[in-house]
Amino acid sequence: MSNAVQGPGTGPRTITTSVPARLDRLPWSRWHWMIVIGLGTVWILDGLEVTVVGNIASRLSEPGSGLAISDAQVTGLGAALYVAGACAGALFFGWLTDRFGRKKLFLVTLAVYLAATAMTALSFTAWWFFLFRFLTGFGIGGEYAAINSAIDELIPSKYRGRVDLIINGSYWLGAMGGALLSVLALNTDLLPKDIGWRLTFALGVVLGLVILLVRRHVPESPRWMFIHGKEEGAEKLLDDVEHTVEEETGRRLPEPGSSITIEQRTSVGFVEIARTLFKSYPKRAVLGFSLFIGQAFLYNAITFGFSSILVKFFDVSSGTTGYFFAVIAFGNFLGPLLLGKLFDTVGRRKMIAGTYVLSGVLLFVTAWLFAQGWLNSTTMTACWCVVLFFASAGASSAYLTVSEIFPMETRAMAIALFYAIGTAAGGISGPLVFSALTSSGVVGDAVLAFSIGAALMTAAGVVAAFLAVDAEGKSLEDIAAPLSARLAATGEGPTRPGAPAA
Repeated sequence: MSNAVQGPGTGPRTITTSVPARLDRLPWSRWHWMIVIGLGTVWILDGLEVTVVGNIASRLSEPGSGLAISDAQVTGLGAALYVAGACAGALFFGWLTDRFGRKKLFLVTLAVYLAATAMTALSFTAWWFFLFRFLTGFGIGGEYAAINSAIDELIPSKYRGRVDLIINGSYWLGAMGGALLSVLALNTDLLPKDIGWRLTFALGVVLGLVILLVRRHVPESPRWMFIHGKEEGAEKLLDDVEHTVEEETGRRLPEPGSSITIEQRTSVGFVEIARTLFKSYPKRAVLGFSLFIGQAFLYNAITFGFSSILVKFFDVSSGTTGYFFAVIAFGNFLGPLLLGKLFDTVGRRKMIAGTYVLSGVLLFVTAWLFAQGWLNSTTMTACWCVVLFFASAGASSAYLTVSEIFPMETRAMAIALFYAIGTAAGGISGPLVFSALTSSGVVGDAVLAFSIGAALMTAAGVVAAFLAVDAEGKSLEDIAAPLSARLAATGEGPTRPGAPAA
């Protein structure tokens, strides 16, 4: 399935391979389910982690919790360090993922997350808690780069959009579980003050260990392998997968429709990565920035002051806000679940622009209804659910977009860069903008917070309407040719080096 030609002297080898076409023509199988379970379920842990910490902050600050720390330190410095760790981890592990492979790094990043979470559960002083919150974020940030790149390279093009969206949207299943789990953890009739919050972190470790056992069986990306001089391993892996799929379906697979010729390489420098993202694909870079910034601010506009708004404006007990958050989290998960297929059928451009603009407009409407005093805690939560149903599909499509519109050799680093920018905007700029507005108790301030988030989300949708890439059903190599590509032996679509530039 591949032919190799030795370059002059001891230079790089040039090979022609049909590995991408072989991967994309596979029907859905148990092998793909293993990938989804092994790689995708970690987002549930991320959602669980973030939600639990936010909801148990008040318990950690109480006398008898076993930890001398204030509520503000948990939600302020602790949250900021988690965000800083996530940004640093994404960039650090993103570079390593492109250099050393997807599998090595998605095992390492999960191990970092598990160790740091376990150490958080053992916190005995504030500095220990802060240190391991940073390291937990460090592992999670690395997960986003390693996992999204691996998923997109292993899932057939026909299903890539919906699978990517649902996997990223599963974060909200974890958030829903975290909200409900925090209600139990705060119940002193069931658990002592100094034990309940530790057990919530310990549960994350247990779930992570189960995921790690499954993940050990997820293979390296054959796309990464053939570029990095491991084409024989890629061919052997696909031979085994194809044999398994044919036995499962009882049908012979069709011949792959195309091949690609590349010059193998071991690494890509930061200068080449930057030049590729911002010089070869400047419009796509603007698109990535817009999508991540828009969703980060919309989510902060709603979720950052979520509890404060319910408590201050609707007299909801602080001990029951977790139930409201669980409802909103469920709405967030339904969006990618029910709308995901449309990103593969209706198309990326229409669906990305539509979900961004619609969620922004609906948040404007929610802000107006709130300003008129026409909402109560239930109807406010219902409005948030509707807004986030569409926003969650849009936000998940941001991760899908940056993971598929840049060349193979820069994929993990591109995901890391845009994730870090979006996370920093949401975790640093967001709190600075929204903390005073949502906690002031003034209706006009909360309305302003909603309007800022809605405006940026709508603006990102307009950008997507003009700049989004029609990637549905296309091979990753046709969306953005690998930097290593020389020419395409057969098949359709642009496969020349650097094409298509946009």
